[in-house]
Amino acid sequence: MSESSARPTTSLLGKIAPIFDTHAADPAVGLSAEEANRIDVMRILPFIGIHLGCLAVIWVGFSWFGLALALGLYVVRMVGITAFYHRYFSHRAFKSGRVVQFAMAVVGNSAVQRGPLWWAAHHRHHHRHSDEVVDAHSPIQHGFFWSHCGWFLCRANFKTHLDRVKDLQKFPELVLLDRFDWAVPVLLLISCLAAGWLAPASWGTSPLQALIWGFCISTVATAHCTFFINSLAHVWGHRDYATTDTSRNNFILAILTMGEGWHNNHHHYQSSARQGFRWWQVDVSYYVLWTMARLGLVSDLRPVPEAVLNEARRGAPMRLPVSEPAPAL
Repeated sequence: MSESSARPTTSLLGKIAPIFDTHAADPAVGLSAEEANRIDVMRILPFIGIHLGCLAVIWVGFSWFGLALALGLYVVRMVGITAFYHRYFSHRAFKSGRVVQFAMAVVGNSAVQRGPLWWAAHHRHHHRHSDEVVDAHSPIQHGFFWSHCGWFLCRANFKTHLDRVKDLQKFPELVLLDRFDWAVPVLLLISCLAAGWLAPASWGTSPLQALIWGFCISTVATAHCTFFINSLAHVWGHRDYATTDTSRNNFILAILTMGEGWHNNHHHYQSSARQGFRWWQVDVSYYVLWTMARLGLVSDLRPVPEAVLNEARRGAPMRLPVSEPAPAL
């Protein structure tokens, strides 16, 4: 559907329709800027529901199977987000065949962070306007909570801006996945229930326990660690490069997000498939991509030019545009 076909969502059906088909309508159409930037109940209820589901661990208890399922799904889905949603779909930092492209889009979609076109479109906009007023998830401009999760829970940022991802829009399977971005998470939820049901009794688990650990706890952990790159990685850490934003490198965030914590590196040079520019900057997502390249699944991993490495300067100041004052941290 073209962006010009978006219509106001004045009826109840019009408000509900985007939940099932995210390209059906733009819920921000016809609203004032203030109204569009309020938290949308339709968006926040599932978000809160998954968080509340984590509390059920009190009743379902612990098992090594549940923990392994949570950790396994965390790692796999974090790779889907960091290596593919981010480095591939958003930045085209390497090449991939169509089958692998779609498979990894499905993995990324299972993290419950919307579809690949929506994710890439918003991220590309972030890089064009990082820490400017129009950057929806800048903690400097809009506060920590909004940069962390508030921005995607409002109607203003619900729409997939197809004009920003014309290179991805030509793949109908990606468009379909983006339109019905709830389908894969629902399948994962059902799969977790099935895993708990099929597990041997000696493993001490149950369908409900597998659901809580494998879906709820793992999804919440994956989500917030991803969101930390928008929020914490712009206020906590050190700067090797004098970029025009407040991006920072942070070792702890790099471990939690499998390499995304080298955020100042990335903002200085976005085209590289690796974000840990130095040998000691742990970047697990890049190691995964390197392995996939050796197996022939991806190719042409863009390196970090030697000239870029030589530009690094620990504690580099921000080079904000002259027309803008330096933000107070």
